[in-house]
Amino acid sequence: MSKTSQELKAKKAKKELAVEEKVVTETESRKAETEVKETEKVAQTPVEETSTVKKAARVRGKKYKAVKKKIDILKLYSLKDAIKLVKETSISKFDGKVEAHLTVIDIGNLGEIVFPHLETSTKRIVVLNDAILAEIKAGKVNFDILIATPTTMPKLLPFARVLGPKGLMPNPKSGTLTDKPEEAVKRLSVAKTMIKTEKKAPVVHLVVGKVSQPEKELQANIEQLIKVIKVPKIKKLALCATMGPCIKVLVEK
Repeated sequence: MSKTSQELKAKKAKKELAVEEKVVTETESRKAETEVKETEKVAQTPVEETSTVKKAARVRGKKYKAVKKKIDILKLYSLKDAIKLVKETSISKFDGKVEAHLTVIDIGNLGEIVFPHLETSTKRIVVLNDAILAEIKAGKVNFDILIATPTTMPKLLPFARVLGPKGLMPNPKSGTLTDKPEEAVKRLSVAKTMIKTEKKAPVVHLVVGKVSQPEKELQANIEQLIKVIKVPKIKKLALCATMGPCIKVLVEK
């Protein structure tokens, strides 16, 4: 083989080697780039998607298990019987709340309710007496609503220019001038509550009273709730105390 042929063969081999090295380098580069992208993708993936977290099973105490035995979980109780069971199965040492949990047909707002026996207002309501009158004379107005009777109303007339502009002068239209001040206090202490479901589920959770309340008051509150939502819209209703098991309620059609 001539010297020229050997040189040409060597050049060809060298060129082929260079091409092979280039292909290997590009392949490794693309592989590395892919690995980087996969790593970034995993880093950006939420924890919920990259790992499975097992929730610990809730352990109930002896008291809870004992009172739950009083309830037939397959039975739909009448409202009256359900309220009795809520009181009997409340295990809290404090005065627990009575909660209503409903499943309805639609998601959204279901209207406003004024519970007949549920005090939720933080407004200070006072009935006019000598002590309150003395505070007004001294220029102290430490109340949000003032209630007077037709008998005591004349005593406020000298202060009409002070109370009037603040909207505190009692009058029959607002129910603050009445022969029954105790009933007015109770009525005005109750605030309106908006009934609305969870954002992504047709479920409603509301406090409808306290465990210590008379059964008749709790029943009146729940009946008002059913009336506002309307029976055809209610799929399920259950009651429970703050610390107590749920009792399923029969909603009569």
